[in-house]
Amino acid sequence: MSHYADELAELQLALVHAQQAAQHSGERAVLVLEGRDGAGKDGAIKRIVEHLSPRATRVVALPKPSDRERTQWYFQRYVPHLPAAGELVIFNRSWYNRAGVEVVMGFSTAAEQAEFLRDAPDFERMLVESGIRLVKVWLDIGKDEQKQRLDARRADPLKALKVSDLDAVAQDKWAEYSAARDAMLARTSTPLAPWMCVAADHKHKARIAVLRHLLRQIAPAAIAAEVKDPDPDVLFAFETAATTDGRLAP
Repeated sequence: MSHYADELAELQLALVHAQQAAQHSGERAVLVLEGRDGAGKDGAIKRIVEHLSPRATRVVALPKPSDRERTQWYFQRYVPHLPAAGELVIFNRSWYNRAGVEVVMGFSTAAEQAEFLRDAPDFERMLVESGIRLVKVWLDIGKDEQKQRLDARRADPLKALKVSDLDAVAQDKWAEYSAARDAMLARTSTPLAPWMCVAADHKHKARIAVLRHLLRQIAPAAIAAEVKDPDPDVLFAFETAATTDGRLAP
């Protein structure tokens, strides 16, 4: 086995042990996984859930809201998916759609977007104060790397279901997505619910970093203590300087 495979297996085993402990203690956890198109969200999720219990692990990737849902409080459609005791819920894209694709594509109004940036920290504070362990990860890739991945996705028949109409504008609106990302991270990274950023051009390194961070955040102390810190060159806490010093792709 390769070093990556060995390391991945070790971390997946730790996740199994962490879930066994959560089912005993009743701990609840939410992973919000965001990032540019092609950044590797699906690949990271696959490695996280591969050996976990389907009964206690849910991946939530909601479609566009229905006409009825558009009339609801924005966060309302996400609340039913939050975890019960012993569960891990992974949002593959989340309420942060309103701060990303909706901004770039004009799917919501400027007033709605401003309201979201104001309210998201309070919504997340309530989740954390209710006892949910909330982990927020942004996967970041460079423009050239995104192009290669999106081109490869379109050329692979087995990835046909991953292709979306929005892929076509990811490159054309690169700068707009960067600006939306920067505003989102700056306004919604808080001490209670900080954003962690991952340099995801190298898929294997990114996956290992995400698994390490998740374990350090949600596993019992005895398990977390056996997990090395993520590589700081790959995963780091968001700070405003990261938008200008090269750590986040401009």
